[in-house]
Amino acid sequence: MKVEGRIFLFIAFFAFVMAVVYAVWAKLGSSYHAIEPVGLVALLLTGGLALIIGTYFAFVARRLEPRPEDNDDAEVSDGAGEVGFFSAGSYWPIAVAFAAAIGGVALAFWEIWLIVIAIIAILFMVGGLVFEYHIGPNHQ
Repeated sequence: MKVEGRIFLFIAFFAFVMAVVYAVWAKLGSSYHAIEPVGLVALLLTGGLALIIGTYFAFVARRLEPRPEDNDDAEVSDGAGEVGFFSAGSYWPIAVAFAAAIGGVALAFWEIWLIVIAIIAILFMVGGLVFEYHIGPNHQ
């Protein structure tokens, strides 16, 4: 988590520096000497959001044991082993993507009835994906 924290803190620093450069450049470069607010706000918000994520990762990294990515002297074999469980035969991700595509088309054309159908479909498909391997307490 230390590596991710550093990456996001660097992005935040870079965005804040570029916001200052952008504001000065826009003020000096325009004929009416005004700062263009949309780009400045976008850079400030980007820096702020990256700062939030970076400080969260840095805070969490202090509570977790170091990973091989956090050790400068780590070998490739230090990261060997089970990474996680990935379902090879699941069709739910395709269904989620299809429902999200319907939602995107519905929002693009602002069809309220299709937005409602897309939201219901997305919720159903995500529920299927999340509970794909869930077995209740009465099953063996």
